[in-house]
Amino acid sequence: MDSKTLHIKNMVCNRCIKVVREEIEKLDYNVDKIELGEVQISTSEKNFDMEKIQSVLEKNGFELLSSRNANIIERVKILIINLIHHNEEDNLSEVNLHKEIIKNSGLSYQYLSSLFSSIEGITIEKFIIQQKIEKAKELIVYDELTISEIAYRLGYSSVQHLSNQFKKVTGLSPSYFKGLKSHKRNPIDKIQQS
Repeated sequence: MDSKTLHIKNMVCNRCIKVVREEIEKLDYNVDKIELGEVQISTSEKNFDMEKIQSVLEKNGFELLSSRNANIIERVKILIINLIHHNEEDNLSEVNLHKEIIKNSGLSYQYLSSLFSSIEGITIEKFIIQQKIEKAKELIVYDELTISEIAYRLGYSSVQHLSNQFKKVTGLSPSYFKGLKSHKRNPIDKIQQS
């Protein structure tokens, strides 16, 4: 048996891991290891059907990555999503996102920034802002924190800074968004495409 590692785009949450595992196993492959953006399977060379795997992943909103650069960028996106959406810290300002990106990629920020923009069509900074605003929307909907506490938790220097970015991204102020009956939130894997 050979082991194959597949890199998968849009695999950004635990539910994604569950879906990918189930779909791969339905194709009669053994999943040896699975984590965000990556699955390792056992297979014999004769039984390996990349087209079938690609088809089932695409039907579920995922995409197989083949280039090294695309893999690097997907890992950077997953790191950012984890730091913003799944961070155990109460205050994101305690986390230096740029340093974490450099540390986890082993590449210079300038190189990553240029690569990210060429592949994603937006800057890393804009991607970070979009993720923070989506997290702010989530926290506003939960209605457990004040806008000031949300700004602090997401590492904004002030409520005004959060409000300015929130309005720039959504077209609404955080307080107006809070008063809406239907809150328009986006799935994490679709944020940069909206």
